[in-house]
Amino acid sequence: MFITFEGGEGAGKSTQVRKLAEAFARAGLPVVTTREPGGSPGAEAIRRLVVEAGGVAWHPTTEALLFMAARYDHLETLIKPALARGQTVLCDRFFDSTLVYQGMVKQVGEEWLARLYHLLYGNAEPEMTLLLDLDPALGLARAAGRGASAETRFESLGLEFHTRLRKGFLQLAHAHPERVHLVDAAASEDAIHQNILALVNQRFGIHLT
Repeated sequence: MFITFEGGEGAGKSTQVRKLAEAFARAGLPVVTTREPGGSPGAEAIRRLVVEAGGVAWHPTTEALLFMAARYDHLETLIKPALARGQTVLCDRFFDSTLVYQGMVKQVGEEWLARLYHLLYGNAEPEMTLLLDLDPALGLARAAGRGASAETRFESLGLEFHTRLRKGFLQLAHAHPERVHLVDAAASEDAIHQNILALVNQRFGIHLT
C-alpha cells in the first residue's frame, strides 16, 4: 500500500503519519514512513536547497522542478524498493503538494506539471491520499506554536496564500474522490487518528486498531 498525507501547514500530518505507522506495526504489517521533499539522501539535499533556503527566492518553476527531481530520487531509491519488498509506504506529502503549491497557487501550471509527472514517474501514484483539512488561520497558529524553525519558507507566506492553498487542495479532493479522502484536522489528535483508521480499513479491507 502507498498512502500519502496532504494538507496545509499545522494540520498535523507528521503526527498522523506516525500514529498510522504504529497501527500498522501493532498489526504486524511491515511499514515505512517517509516525507517530501526528502526521504532519500539525494532528495534531502534538495530539500535543504528549497525548504531551508534561508531567504533564497526561487522562481516558482525552478522550485517545482527541484521538487520533481527530489521526488524522482525518492521514488527510485526508497518508495519503489519498499513497495517491491511488500512494505506499506506512508508519505508526508507527495505530488499533490507540488500541484497545489506551485501548479495552482504559484501558477506554474497544473497541466504542465501533470505531463511532467507522467514523463518522469509513469503510473506510480498513491493508492490513497488522506487530506487533513484545516482552517488556514488555525493551521498557521499551530505552526507558529511549534517555535522557531529553519523550515519556515512556506509558513511565512501569509494567510491569503494559505487560504488559496486550502482551496486548491479541496479542488483536488473534488476532482479525485476515489483517491483523496477528506479528514477534519480541527478535531483532536485521537479523533483524527480514529477517522483515518476507519478510512484505511475500509479502503484496503484490513483491521487496524
